[in-house]
Amino acid sequence: MTRLTDASHPGEVLAELYLGPLDLSAIALARRIHVPRTRIERLVAGHTGVSADTAMRLARVFGTTPEYWMNLQRAWDLAQARQSVDVSDIEPLAAA
Repeated sequence: MTRLTDASHPGEVLAELYLGPLDLSAIALARRIHVPRTRIERLVAGHTGVSADTAMRLARVFGTTPEYWMNLQRAWDLAQARQSVDVSDIEPLAAA
């Protein structure tokens, strides 16, 4: 199994696959899904991640699933952790 190391931030996916093609601004999306504009602006800028609340709202407006948005976030978080977390000195438990 190949590990995903070049995951895209969910905000980048949002901007490139949804906002851009739909000619929709972050402010317009925020109004449409009833969240503060800063939530979407920070997400698109990569300064914050997707919460479960945001995932549900994005799924509803774009006809996707909350799992789609949460999986993008999970992949991003793991890719970042793989670059910065050293687990080489941890010994695995022996199989029972």
